[in-house]
Amino acid sequence: MNLMGMMKQAQQMQKRLQDAQETLNNQEVTAVTGNGAVTAVVSGQGHFKSIKLTKEALNPENPSSVDDETVEMLEDLITSAFNQATQSAKQETESQMKAITGGINIPGLF
Repeated sequence: MNLMGMMKQAQQMQKRLQDAQETLNNQEVTAVTGNGAVTAVVSGQGHFKSIKLTKEALNPENPSSVDDETVEMLEDLITSAFNQATQSAKQETESQMKAITGGINIPGLF
């Protein structure tokens, strides 16, 4: 195989990988636990998107004592905490990889 053919194949593979990553990022995966008390949603790439809590999850003995605003506030706080933790982990990974690679950007490494 000639060099031009190999480069063309590499470009095609890179395009397919980008398309697959975009498809995964647009997909949602949902997990439900506690007989429906907690529902978590992540992207196909595993990025946290949202959480839903039922009033029963917060107060199983008296769910009617929990107001909607409290549920929404807790959902927002949990979502924010997950997103902040994910961003911090991503930054730490990038920092450590740059230290290892001497700042050279290696596609697909991180």
